[in-house]
Amino acid sequence: MTCSYRQMALAAVLVASLAAPAAHAQGHVVTMQKLDWSTAERLASEAVRYCQAQGYSVTAAVVDTTGHQQVVIKGDSVPLQSLSVSYRKAYTAYSYGLAFNMNTTSELIAAKVTGPANGALNTIPEVLFVPGGVTLRKVTDNSVLGGIGVSGAPGGDKDEACAQAAVAKYRADFH
Repeated sequence: MTCSYRQMALAAVLVASLAAPAAHAQGHVVTMQKLDWSTAERLASEAVRYCQAQGYSVTAAVVDTTGHQQVVIKGDSVPLQSLSVSYRKAYTAYSYGLAFNMNTTSELIAAKVTGPANGALNTIPEVLFVPGGVTLRKVTDNSVLGGIGVSGAPGGDKDEACAQAAVAKYRADFH
């Protein structure tokens, strides 16, 4: 059985038309990068461990690139509000670290990101401009992977030091 030129052309058009939507559909799929759960867990655990060695019981939360909580590690004797505060610090470090290209909530405060020129950013429900949040960045291209927030030490500066120590220990894994 031989195929006519017309049948071959029709078959080619049909194959091309079936392949085109699939190729086009790929442009509608978005992928995101984030830490895997075990790295996020090690990071939060290290922040709690580091603070504990300093005599502070804290909670550490890691958020991913959607702003959702990925991991929470709670110290043995922290107040209940540390759960919410650590998440909000992580969320703020992630979202505003990304928007303003800064690495900590302290840097955001120092840059007066919370001021009138930027509107009432501090009234957005999950945002908390208090020291203790650190933006998580990929080693290879510095793109944002999420944020870590720590709460419970006697001062945001101490919370932030614990978060930064954890990031310093595991940053090489952020690739």
